[in-house]
Amino acid sequence: MNAAPEGPESEFLQRFEAGSTGILYWEQLDRLWALLRDRADSGWYVYAVGDQVPEAPVGADVFRRFIDEVDILLRQDHDEDYCGIVYVDDREAPEFVKIFDPNNLGASCGSSGLRVLPGWVLSRVPPVDLEAAVPPTGSRRRWWQRLFGGAR
Repeated sequence: MNAAPEGPESEFLQRFEAGSTGILYWEQLDRLWALLRDRADSGWYVYAVGDQVPEAPVGADVFRRFIDEVDILLRQDHDEDYCGIVYVDDREAPEFVKIFDPNNLGASCGSSGLRVLPGWVLSRVPPVDLEAAVPPTGSRRRWWQRLFGGAR
């Protein structure tokens, strides 16, 4: 296991890697959104993973608009009677939220061996480029080596 990174990136990556609680039911998501809307002035970064990393928190109006829009998207594109694609560090005092894109879930249980990054991260600490900071798993390489004994 690699040592934890040092410097300003470390807090974001530590929070990203830390355990989080899944929001299983839509009612739980409604409660989370309400808490976040009430704390919209708290300096939230809205990071669309794969896009440019934000350098500053968004304003309260932008934050609330994002919540409204992502809620619509999740409910339309994740047409299930459960949520299960939003994870939060603390349901009662959220400071770090991972929102997975319903159109890019992969195998949620991890059985595919591929690590799927969230589509969006809401954070009270400055984010870092997750695509660069979190290397993909070596599962495909191991599969290839197991299949062909490392031959190319």
